[in-house]
Amino acid sequence: MSSPLKSASGIAGLAASGRYGKRDGGAGVTISERIGLGLATVAARKGQARSLQDRVREAYGVDLPQTSRVVVGRDVSFVGYGPGQWLAVSETLASEALARDLAERLKGLASISDQSSGRTVIRVSGTRARDVLAKGLPIDLDPRAFPLGSAATSTISLMGVQLWQADDTRSYDIAVFRSLSESFWRWLAASAAEFGYEVVAPD
Repeated sequence: MSSPLKSASGIAGLAASGRYGKRDGGAGVTISERIGLGLATVAARKGQARSLQDRVREAYGVDLPQTSRVVVGRDVSFVGYGPGQWLAVSETLASEALARDLAERLKGLASISDQSSGRTVIRVSGTRARDVLAKGLPIDLDPRAFPLGSAATSTISLMGVQLWQADDTRSYDIAVFRSLSESFWRWLAASAAEFGYEVVAPD
């Protein structure tokens, strides 16, 4: 049996490893692409919201967020982005395997759409990460307004994105449609240059 295909980079040829922009001092920003993630949208079917909550809790050990939040379950994280709608993200259920797992476990309760090949996910971290994102994101990322676990569906420089705080070290994961990957990367690189940024190639 052939193994599942691993999603290719959405910014191949644009993001070589290395230090860029301002050279003196430490890099204020670290940028890396998260390749091989499983990504899928989950939409509750009419009248099945409560049953879906119960099934997700049983299958993945987590309660679906009812607001713009991210919760981390067994193998799968769920990012709330609208009433009865979530983006599911997984490192262990890579590529299309996540959508298959969700479809099997949530059968009859939710509509599932594989997004693994349709989105690029980029992690932006470091002491100046918020300063970089503030150049194009109309959301206050100060921890008092956007604490750990927060998520948002918004725009960055007029490009639609889903963003969530990945951990408590000022790291943010940003999902952008793959067709916009090059434009987003060019905006990000230009915005991070004044702080100095390090590009880290995925494993």
